[in-house]
Amino acid sequence: MSDFSITDTYLNFLEEDPDITMPIAAIEALVTLLRVKNPKTAAEMINTIKSAAKDLTDSIPNSISLRAGCDIFMRFVLRNTHIYGDWESCKQHLIENGQLFVSRSKMSRTKIAQIGVQFIADDDIILVHGFSRAVFALFKYAAEKFIRFRCVVTESRPTSQGMQLYSLLKERGIPVIMVVDSAVGSVIDQVNKVFVGAEGVAESGGVINLVGTCSVGVLARNARKPFYVVTECHKFVRMFPLSPDDLSLPEDTLDFSRPAEKPLSGPTLDYTAQEYITALITDLGVLTPSAVSEELIKMWYD
Repeated sequence: MSDFSITDTYLNFLEEDPDITMPIAAIEALVTLLRVKNPKTAAEMINTIKSAAKDLTDSIPNSISLRAGCDIFMRFVLRNTHIYGDWESCKQHLIENGQLFVSRSKMSRTKIAQIGVQFIADDDIILVHGFSRAVFALFKYAAEKFIRFRCVVTESRPTSQGMQLYSLLKERGIPVIMVVDSAVGSVIDQVNKVFVGAEGVAESGGVINLVGTCSVGVLARNARKPFYVVTECHKFVRMFPLSPDDLSLPEDTLDFSRPAEKPLSGPTLDYTAQEYITALITDLGVLTPSAVSEELIKMWYD
């Protein structure tokens, strides 16, 4: 028991299931923690989970999505700890319902695809920045419904997400081309709409996502193109950034002391404010950015 590592457990869940999201892997790891540590009281359990969640978020860079999962599970625990007078029944209830939550969350992309397919029409040309499993699930579902659309995928540097999405769309027979990130301004007038995923959705309805998303959002608004965020509700996180600087990620600082052989510097995530977002397509339904705050209030205070 003393050798249990919340970080290793979390990473193992991600490795074993390539389709799992960071928040769900975090919740699975925390459910496993409850089984292994076997806390004897509610107070001990809450302290154990708080400590493990902090260790987990501190050990994983760019942990905004991960933090959302830890927050959701902690709220779930706090809401259910006092349901039963019998502690053992309460603990078993938390473990079983934690597993049920994970199971339902894994089905969220199917629900998102069924809700979001109405936003894709025949002859659409859709611009996509970054790779999102939720976006891909939506495109795959639309193709299965015989909707004829085409995709323009950004290269999505400094990651290989553009090639990842390009390859998956090709495999599905969906017409797709890939452009360099700096070409978005040149092609934005040739597309009908923009789809992106999210690492996290802030209380304001703005999104934290792969760097470059903000630039795409600004260009889309200037060109009057709809900008849709496709994401699971378990990525809603209690943050209220007003600008990219408020994310406070270590890599955001421009490092002028980097060695010549590693010249690339700067952020890997950015924040796209709510005014650039047309709608969020989620497993809760289609939400305006302002509705995200209402959903978080329901999740935390109902």
